[in-house]
Formats: sequence, structure tokens, C-alpha cells
Amino acid sequence: MEFLDFLVSNDAFDNPDELRRRANRDGYLFFRGLLENSAFLNVRRQILELCKDAGWLADGSALMDGIAAPGVKWVEPQPEFMKVYYEIMKLEDFHALAHTPVLLDVYQKLFGEEALVHARNIARIIFPTNTKFTTPAHQDWIHIQGTTETYTAWIPLSDCPRELGGLAILVGSHKEGLLTHQDAYGAGGAGIDTEKLPYKWAGSEFKLGDFVTFHSMVVHKGLHNISPDRLRLSVDFRYQGVSQPVVEGSLKPHYGTQTWEEIYQGWRTAEFQYYWKKYNLNLVPFDESFFPPREKVNQ
Repeated sequence: MEFLDFLVSNDAFDNPDELRRRANRDGYLFFRGLLENSAFLNVRRQILELCKDAGWLADGSALMDGIAAPGVKWVEPQPEFMKVYYEIMKLEDFHALAHTPVLLDVYQKLFGEEALVHARNIARIIFPTNTKFTTPAHQDWIHIQGTTETYTAWIPLSDCPRELGGLAILVGSHKEGLLTHQDAYGAGGAGIDTEKLPYKWAGSEFKLGDFVTFHSMVVHKGLHNISPDRLRLSVDFRYQGVSQPVVEGSLKPHYGTQTWEEIYQGWRTAEFQYYWKKYNLNLVPFDESFFPPREKVNQ
């Protein structure tokens, strides 16, 4: 499959009108080298330490290389995966990344008002050569709901060359509105048949410090991790204008099976605890009817 390169928008960073024009046209914005690497490498190290403790990393390998142990290929929601994932959800530094000033600056310009950081932060751990469970083409809105003007930031926790996969976007597809999803393998469990959509895929290699952000209605997908032995680690953070409707689930931990009290235990500061309560938010219900019947499981 051929891909366009992502359009780099660093040149428009200080021009909110141009950022909004590009986002409205393409459904995404891509930036090179704007994020300070040390904070993201710190979270990578903490996640890989949890992976090592679980026996997911190859014996004798360097921790930060993220080399998977032979034969280990866990995926969500398998119990072995979720045991580690729930420990990741407790990492204070992981949640703090969502409040990185550069990210907040981008979204304030994009929304023309203060950005609400969704509390449901997501970490992705993609094992090599486990392509059956690569995230299928989908739209985020069915998972998020609330306002359609929600944007996801996809950020790798290392350089992400083609062999590690990454993320691809069907440029301009947010203009189609909500599309029909079918039951599918991979994160989210829902996918779209894109064969007849009149748009082109875009995707680029990432360097640490790069990120892409995209509209909740734009069709996007994960790319296969075809490296022989390397884990791909990334994070998903979501943002919207503070005046826009939001569902309660966006203010809960990912998967909703942990409490914030459990997650916050042992944190060094309260700066990013319950921060959304200072706003008079417009809470709206979540509609399960947008999901296809669930039959496939990640096993």
C-alpha cells in the first residue's frame, strides 16, 4: 500500500488560523521535534521496567531497546496483558505527559479556547509480528463520543521507523461523518471497510519528539509491527474545547475498572489529580448502539 507523507505543520505553529484550516481540510496535524524527549523517555523506561518484571523482555537485552522475549505476544484484554496495563495506569509521569505545555498550546490554538485534557489516557504496547491484532481502520468518535471536535494525540515513546509500524490516516475522511463499523480484531474491537472511500492514506516515520493529532471522525489505523523482536510503545491523549460536551467515561481511567483513588496512591503531587472538577462541564450520555455486536476476541 502506498502512503503520502504527513504534511509537517511546524511552519504554522504560531498561526492558529492556518492550523485550523489544515485540520479542517485534512483531519490531522503533524509536528516534528516539538516534544521534549527526556520526559517521554522517562515514561518509556518506567513502562519497560514493568514489562521486564512481567517477563516480557528478552533476557540480557538492554532495557530501553524494548526487545520482546521469544514467543511472548500478549494483547489487550488478555489477563496477562491487563495485569501489566493496570500498573502502567498508576504511573504519575505517564498521566502528566498529557499536560505537556506544547500540546496544550496546540489545542488552545486549534479550539480557540482552553483545552480540556481527557483523563482517560491510553498506553499502547504492540508486540512484534503479531499482525492479526494490529489496530484496524476506524474512527475514534464511537469510543469517545461527546463532541466530534475532539482530537487524539498519537505519540511514540521512541523513534518509530517503518518496520515498527506507527499510525496512518485516511486524509480528509472526517468529512464523511460517522461510518459503519464492523466487529474486528485489534484495539477497540471495531473496524471500517475503506476500499470504496475516495481518500488517500498518509503516514510517516516518526522520530522521538514528533507527534500527530487527528479529528475524532478521521479514519485511521495502526500499521504492522514487522520488526523481528522490538516492542512498539506509544501513548494516546485526547483533547477538546472545555465548553464542548463530554461523556463521563472520558473522565475515568482507561477501561474503567480502576478507581482514581487506586491510581493516585503514592503520587508525588496533586497537580494532575481530579483537575477536570474545576470546570463546569457539559456532561452528556454515552450511546452503546454505535458499536457493532462483539464476537471477535483477542486470543
